[in-house]
Amino acid sequence: MSIIDQRAADLVDEFGMFDDWMDRYQYVIDLGKELEPIDESFRSDDYRIHGCQSQVWLQPGENESSVHFKADSDAQITKGLIAILLRVVNDAPAMEVASTDLAFLDQLELKEHLSPTRKNGLDAMIKQIRLYAGAMAARSAQ
Repeated sequence: MSIIDQRAADLVDEFGMFDDWMDRYQYVIDLGKELEPIDESFRSDDYRIHGCQSQVWLQPGENESSVHFKADSDAQITKGLIAILLRVVNDAPAMEVASTDLAFLDQLELKEHLSPTRKNGLDAMIKQIRLYAGAMAARSAQ
């Protein structure tokens, strides 16, 4: 099992502890509060994820062949969503992050409980993480 798969399974287990969706939403918000702060220089349009209703900034980083992102958002739920993604992909191999399908999100049933604009934002976050990871993997391969 890959590191991403293991972390995803752990998150699915954690979310399984909550019977009520209001409790799950609160947990998402709480995860967002634990995000590592981004450097202020990354709060620019160059690092903003477009396609999100709220503002989301993604600070890419790498350590040898693994990725490490920091992120922030001006909306609590969105901040929690990006925190979930980063918890699964941070410090994983760049190539694995670029190619993973993040199917665990279906198991969490998040998209079923998000507004259409938040779903689009989540998809945009995933796409941007994969793009950065793909670029990092390509640089490492050279």
